[in-house]
Amino acid sequence: QVQLVESGGGLVQAGESLRPSCECAASVNWFIINTAAWYRQAPGKERELLATITSRGRTDYVDSVQGRFTISLESAKKAVALQMNSLKPEDTGVYYCNSNIWKPATGSVDYWGQGTQVTVSS
Repeated sequence: QVQLVESGGGLVQAGESLRPSCECAASVNWFIINTAAWYRQAPGKERELLATITSRGRTDYVDSVQGRFTISLESAKKAVALQMNSLKPEDTGVYYCNSNIWKPATGSVDYWGQGTQVTVSS
């Protein structure tokens, strides 16, 4: 069993920073994060992919966050963080982490965090 536990959302003003994090909690000690990603769902809109990272550290970003957001793997690759700088009101939404995790018993499976609210006021 794997759970992705998110934290680090909140309410900030435009131009400030936040750093949501997503920790992988598993009932087994040994697993591999193949890829991880952060998504955003703004009010009334579909969930949007923002950033991805591979186990080798390759990253990709959607144009709207390129240069402002940084995705990273941490803590022996058992947590994924999203450093968000120069936040704008249009960054408001629920942020979800997603990880493709390999375990010996199940192979590669996608998991989702519960979501964390980010609100940016103007």
